[in-house]
Amino acid sequence: MIYVYIENSQGKFKKVSYEVISYAKNLADSLGDSVTAITINAEDSSELLFTYGASKVLNVKDESLKSFNPRTYASVISNLIDGNYILFSHTNESVSIAPYIVKEKSAAYITQTISAPLSTSPFRVKRSVFSGKGIAVVETDQSTIVLTLSVNSVGAKESPVSGIEEKIVLNTPIDSNYIVKNEEVSSDKLDVKEAELVVGAGRGMKGPENWGIIEDLAKVLGAATACSKPVADLGWRPHSEHVGQTGKIISPKLYIAIGISGAIQHLAGVTKSKTIVVINNDPQSPFYKSANYGVVGDLFEIVPELTKKLKDFKGLH
Repeated sequence: MIYVYIENSQGKFKKVSYEVISYAKNLADSLGDSVTAITINAEDSSELLFTYGASKVLNVKDESLKSFNPRTYASVISNLIDGNYILFSHTNESVSIAPYIVKEKSAAYITQTISAPLSTSPFRVKRSVFSGKGIAVVETDQSTIVLTLSVNSVGAKESPVSGIEEKIVLNTPIDSNYIVKNEEVSSDKLDVKEAELVVGAGRGMKGPENWGIIEDLAKVLGAATACSKPVADLGWRPHSEHVGQTGKIISPKLYIAIGISGAIQHLAGVTKSKTIVVINNDPQSPFYKSANYGVVGDLFEIVPELTKKLKDFKGLH
């Protein structure tokens, strides 16, 4: 049996869920197996998961699990697993849970997977290494494998199956050694980790009061907004938007970097973007060496004009 952990936000399945189920379904087909999805306090219909290949959904209902606790989540998931493959998306939430499962199951741990298995006996697969700058082929003959799938690496593909849902009601003891002091939820915005289009900006914006032009551009594109570490540290933007080596690692189809010099720590978080466009008034900015396209000039003139052109192109007034 192949198990997949399905993340949700306030009961709604995250977009990354469909990609990891698609991956699991592909693996299941090659092994003549089936996919069981595990989710916690989900409100969305399980039909959405059946559409991408999950033949069974275990929906754990537990009020004590409303606040995320990786140890407790791992314990709940581990008790439901009776198979050789446990798959996660490579997100902050899932990579907080997965190591506990690895320890509990004495499993092999393969992170940042970016391809379908090259073979299943032994299990061989490609994974991203060195912050996306390289690709490694790893192999294991371990019977139990925990795997995390790099976001936006293989895509989601519908593969409808007939499925069943099982609701599991628990009353899990709260882990007193792990206390949630604060939760930051951006319910009205795209998650920068999942988005296919991202508009990021840095200290070149000069202050939080100027961020309106970034949000306007992102809105026209249907993109998520992101920022560099200094911007988040200054409190100009929420830390949930920080992308980089110490923030979120993203892999969108398009990343537009505005007023960001391109420090190596930031590049490490965006290097897996399919296309990078840089807008900066400094032609010597390091970011231009990594960009596919660059525009040298005043961002306060370029960005509003770009937004206007896109609105005209889309017929938005």
